[in-house]
Amino acid sequence: MKFSEFMTGMRKAPLRHIYLLAGEEHYYIEKAWQAILKKLFPQGDYGDAIQKRAGSIDPEDLIEAINSVPFLSEYNIILLQDTTLFKADKSKKAEKGRAVDRSLDDLLAVLADMPEYTYLIFMTGDKPDKRKKLYKTVAEYGVVLEAEPVKPWNIDEWLTVRLQELQCRFDREAALYFHQLVSVMQPLSLEFLDQQLSKLELLSGPKTGGMRLITRETLVELFAGLPEVSIFALLDAISEQDAGKAMLILRRQLTEGTYFTVLIALLTRHVRQLWQAQRLYRRGIRGKALGKPMGLNPFIAGKLGDAAARFSPQVLHDSLLGLIDADYLLKNGQAGNEVLENIVLQLCRVGCRSGA
Repeated sequence: MKFSEFMTGMRKAPLRHIYLLAGEEHYYIEKAWQAILKKLFPQGDYGDAIQKRAGSIDPEDLIEAINSVPFLSEYNIILLQDTTLFKADKSKKAEKGRAVDRSLDDLLAVLADMPEYTYLIFMTGDKPDKRKKLYKTVAEYGVVLEAEPVKPWNIDEWLTVRLQELQCRFDREAALYFHQLVSVMQPLSLEFLDQQLSKLELLSGPKTGGMRLITRETLVELFAGLPEVSIFALLDAISEQDAGKAMLILRRQLTEGTYFTVLIALLTRHVRQLWQAQRLYRRGIRGKALGKPMGLNPFIAGKLGDAAARFSPQVLHDSLLGLIDADYLLKNGQAGNEVLENIVLQLCRVGCRSGA
């Protein structure tokens, strides 16, 4: 089950007694855990109801914990963090294997008929082995959240849920701006984006039809303090080969203290994407279809593909080599910011389309 489906179920469906929250996206797992707690304890007064365990646990010990009658609480909540129960089995001795299988069968029987007062939540940052009996039982009698890592190209699932919670919606230009912004954020932090979007209520206008309409201007104001915002504008100017605008933004970034390492990393990534878009274009992959092979939002990939046609492969090749040299020279103090300026000018001034 994806995160959006999970959160919808939290709002509309009754609680299940077993949950497996698994995957690399810690933000999703934490949000899911908080949603479970909120549904069980709307006032937040869960006291000593939660038994926390970490790492491995013997099936027999888990059975005992599940059947423990809650004391001074309505519920018995068992949270198994970083559980190893769902990892793929490695080699083990036959006798030990038979003993574990017997106790595991007992556990599976308990999971199929959980006490009304007990809720069991498994957490793991690993991808679970879906072939295991335990996984199949949890999937049948409980809920499995697949917390896959969020990247710029699959952020829509998270964004949809978050905007619904905030009772907001983006207009077309705001949506495009947001996707362009997250495409240059390294690394992509959902915690940070969550905090920023929480401020929309203060910046946006009144609700219309129960929702606040968010414009591009509102998002520009919201993210104005981020270096990525100006860097995104710099990359846009390079794509348009607007040398004057690109140089103005670059010099402002350097004056305001943006580290050259950040600029080099994003410039290198942008040039590589332009080069990749060219190669895909020659294979007949164009427009929004560039999104999947490039790992980008389709709208952003299409825009990047259009920009790639303005550059010759040689210019992109030389610029990449120049950025590698710039990184070395700047780190060793053998050059100044002029090396970055020269590369930006090279990208903006050469408009040869041959080979694109």
